[in-house]
Amino acid sequence: MHSRIGVMERETKETKISVRINVDGSGQCVITTGFGFADHMLELMAHWAGFDLEVTCTGDMHIDAHHTLEDVGLCLGAALHSALGDRQGIARVGWAKVPMDEALVEVCLDLSGRPYLVYEEKNLLPPTIAGQEKDLWREFFKSLIIKGGMNLHICMLYGQNGHHLLESTFKGLGLALRQGICVERQGMLSTKGGLDT
Repeated sequence: MHSRIGVMERETKETKISVRINVDGSGQCVITTGFGFADHMLELMAHWAGFDLEVTCTGDMHIDAHHTLEDVGLCLGAALHSALGDRQGIARVGWAKVPMDEALVEVCLDLSGRPYLVYEEKNLLPPTIAGQEKDLWREFFKSLIIKGGMNLHICMLYGQNGHHLLESTFKGLGLALRQGICVERQGMLSTKGGLDT
């Protein structure tokens, strides 16, 4: 099987980003977004997915982390989309339910080519996490699915600590991606003969 590697670079007045992903890696990460909590979450995702991931971002953090997280999501989604190519033979669907102390989160996805996000946090997250508004994370996932071409459902079932809830989410996303990208058959897993892109 050919190497499934995706590279994406993006530069605007708000951010300058470079992403390289190898979905058949071993969980090796070098991540510097300028927002340490985001680095931690992305490393968790990549480690649990088994991806090698390099992310560098210089963003307008003097304002807040909104543009940084949004644009990193776009670039990561685009790099993942590129790495998966025509998606021949992949399982497409993956899911995980991950506990982190008192928190429990379920993540389900379909690498269908059709972006759709269901994000249920049920007001469990505190208004700010690591000094930033909680809505940053919904925006990150929205950007990821748009460019990644995935149907992603995140349901925070219960929990009290924002760090734990998001850590459960990113671990679950990693595990679900690991299942979804697995090549386990010949041809396309679609009764219509192709995936939407």
